[in-house]
Amino acid sequence: MEKGKSFSEYLFVKMGPGDRGPKTTEDRSAPVDPTGAMKWLIENKLLVITLGAVITGIALGFGLRPYNLGPDALIVISYPGELFMRVLKLMILPLIIASLIAGSASLNAKMSGKIAVRTLLYFILTSMFNAFLGVVLAMLIHPGQPELREDFEGVLENRSDHSILDNILDIGRNIFPDNIVQAAFQQAHTVYSEPKGLFAKNATENNTVLVREISYRAGTNTLGIVFFCLIFGSLLGTLGPKGQVVIDFFQAIFEVIMKMVTGVMWFTPVGVSSVIAGKILGVDNVGHVISQLAWFIATVAVGVFLYQLIIMQLIYFVFLKRNPYKFYWGLSQAMLTASATASTAAALPVTFRAMEGPLRIDSRITRFVLPIGCNINMDGTALFLAVASIFICQMNNISLGFAQLATIFLTSTAASVSSASVPSAAMVLLLVVLAAVDAPAHDVSLLFAVDWLVDRIRTTNNMLGDCYAAAVVEHMSKKELMATDSASMEPTVANGVLPTSSTEVEIAATTPAKESVASDVVIDMHLNNI
Repeated sequence: MEKGKSFSEYLFVKMGPGDRGPKTTEDRSAPVDPTGAMKWLIENKLLVITLGAVITGIALGFGLRPYNLGPDALIVISYPGELFMRVLKLMILPLIIASLIAGSASLNAKMSGKIAVRTLLYFILTSMFNAFLGVVLAMLIHPGQPELREDFEGVLENRSDHSILDNILDIGRNIFPDNIVQAAFQQAHTVYSEPKGLFAKNATENNTVLVREISYRAGTNTLGIVFFCLIFGSLLGTLGPKGQVVIDFFQAIFEVIMKMVTGVMWFTPVGVSSVIAGKILGVDNVGHVISQLAWFIATVAVGVFLYQLIIMQLIYFVFLKRNPYKFYWGLSQAMLTASATASTAAALPVTFRAMEGPLRIDSRITRFVLPIGCNINMDGTALFLAVASIFICQMNNISLGFAQLATIFLTSTAASVSSASVPSAAMVLLLVVLAAVDAPAHDVSLLFAVDWLVDRIRTTNNMLGDCYAAAVVEHMSKKELMATDSASMEPTVANGVLPTSSTEVEIAATTPAKESVASDVVIDMHLNNI
């Protein structure tokens, strides 16, 4: 009885005076929760500040153009943005490694295979749709006019020797690197060079065909690292308790990186403003260039926003039966970062923060899908390649039949998969698509003048495609995820002895004075047929 009395007194104390009856006076010292617009501003203060930074960067860029600033001034203005980009890129490699190993280790091999198939199928289908959409819009709007070539001078030589076959083979070489340390800072790619040997000089004079060579260029081979980490994590998850210490190690690395991201986010407004202002000031004649290529920019923008605001939202609604625009709004901060940096990989830390934070997507899915998506899912790039290749063909009065359009559609899809998630990577791949339809490659130089703008438009599609893929794959994998959760919660058998059928549990409560108050409670746990 003494224990029961103490426990009832403890409950009465915890209820407080407010639960004994209505208050006679109002406690005016309590803080008043903000409502309406003020509450929204407080919850989204970083997003509002970043939007203001985007507007400030645009205004600063156009406002300083009449002063014809020298190169030193441009470097100073772009310097905060350069540091911001360097910090974001610094976190990409440890983030990808830690997220993939920890994510794939938390899933069994069978489930990892199912998720991988669903993810790759989603990426391929959406890339094909974007390439098809680009072909349709370019043929309907017809942005290319022959007179545009008179206003620009070509600066690129024709590199038709680099084929789509080389790109596909290079993908395989990068997926299976021969040195994982080298993969951290170099990528394999095919180059064409003069034959080396005793008769090389005479052979060159006789116009001998150049030979293929496998070379290495600077840049992280993320495809190889992703593949290695997926296999490593999947096998690590099969080791049981022996591998748990390694899983905890990579999980801790991921959490540390995400804490670093939280701090870097407050530097976003300064970095974004600096990047945008520096890009605008770096273009020679921004007004003339945009006016001349306005129809090309408009075609790409219409395709990007049509897919982003309608098609992508329909996909989300059909699969999840939820309001897709709430999900879209939750990715605003990541979209601004991806647009400012023109890189899906650079925005990956921010994307993780949004997906696993407010949007509450299962971390096992995000850590599996997002790193893969930022390397092979380039929806905006597929659309851009299709529009740009048809645009150049139209400028050169090249008639495109069904066979040529089908070639552009297929090569744009294939080339987008091999695109690196770095700024202006699609310009190199455009040469491959043009070579497939025998279009002049030197006219690619026209698009370099506006690629700084178009790249920022299409990168948002690449980033959003990864996020929507994660949401759809999570919904399609609900049963497997629940099965994994239930398997991890099953009672374990210790030394071959099952738990007893009746367990006596003493429930203890702690009062504010830290005095232990216990009640005699006996819980009869019937374990049926364990």
